[in-house]
Amino acid sequence: LCAILLCCGPMLTCCRRVTIFPAVVTLPEGDKATFFCNISMENDSGSEYSLNWYKETNHSQNQKTAEISRYKPMTETEKYRLINHTAFFEIEILNLHQNDSGSYYCGLITFFEPDKVMESNRSQLIVTAAPQMNATDEPEMEEGNPSEHVKAMLLGILLLAGVAVLLIFGYLISMYRRGDVQKPLSENMPAEEKPSVVSISTVDYGVLEFQRDQHSPVPPKAWPVEQTEYATIIFPEEKPLTPER
Repeated sequence: LCAILLCCGPMLTCCRRVTIFPAVVTLPEGDKATFFCNISMENDSGSEYSLNWYKETNHSQNQKTAEISRYKPMTETEKYRLINHTAFFEIEILNLHQNDSGSYYCGLITFFEPDKVMESNRSQLIVTAAPQMNATDEPEMEEGNPSEHVKAMLLGILLLAGVAVLLIFGYLISMYRRGDVQKPLSENMPAEEKPSVVSISTVDYGVLEFQRDQHSPVPPKAWPVEQTEYATIIFPEEKPLTPER
């Protein structure tokens, strides 16, 4: 079996081919770059292999940054994330910085030739400086979602409208009450509560003194005993006064 694998291994290896795309990616700092490595496996015997992710610097030094095996679904580091989709591998470079710019490629290492790396073509990553937002620039509104600024404006308008309605209502009430105070008391009082004129017949008693004629003096002894007479005076019945209509 070992002899067969040693003889057939190079042949199976030659049937594999590694490609990477897209060829050029340009993104600003802080973004995420995504590449795809495709491995053609014609006459695949199910042999084990692993995929390495390299960064090429100065066209001479190759730096291995991540690795994933054939049957591992995903591997992730602080900077890289490799996802196995069976037919291809997805490589993500997270939180881009300008020093991440460079040339990247995939390397396939098979079970038969662990010391030999089958390299893919190169992809270029260009990381630009993050765009600076001016103080006068306003953030763009997301489609379908109103911004917090619009929500705050609508809430303020509703509050102002409510305050205005309350002020108008209070003013009308105060004017209505002021008009009632200025009216005469007789107009404000209901008809049934107006004081009615009651006619009461009264009898008053008085003392009337009658003086005799002073021109005919009479001796004191001949004066008769003074007498007091009483008289009854009946006043006519008062009629109730009715307001003029």
